Formats: sequence, structure tokens, C-alpha cells
Amino acid sequence: MSRKLVRPREGRMLAGVCAGLGRRFGMSAGMVRLLFLLSLLLPGTQVIVYLVLWALMPNEDRYLATQH
Repeated sequence: MSRKLVRPREGRMLAGVCAGLGRRFGMSAGMVRLLFLLSLLLPGTQVIVYLVLWALMPNEDRYLATQH
């Protein structure tokens, strides 16, 4: 399980948020995407949370560049 929460360069569909969350918590990106899509059936702020994570999660390339 990766400790960093970043949007990976590979395995993205839109912004890489689901792929990053899946990698961080040891789940497949497909499972996170499915859970997100199912959560859209419930009332709430899921889309806003996704957009905020998109804005706040660093891109993997940028994260690796700042580590050197």
C-alpha cells in the first residue's frame, strides 16, 4: 500500500482521482470507480468531493519532482 496520495500517470480515466485512491488504500481503480458511481445514486456532495480531490491531489510527476 502506497503512503502517498497522488494522481498516478497511468491507469487514469478522467483525472486519476479514483486510481490514486485505489492505489493509496490497496484497492483496484475499477472498484473505487464502481463505488463512486454507485454513490452517485445517493444524495450528497460526491461530485464536489471528487473535484476538490482533483484540485488538491498532486500529479505523480509533480510529486516525484519535488522529492529530489
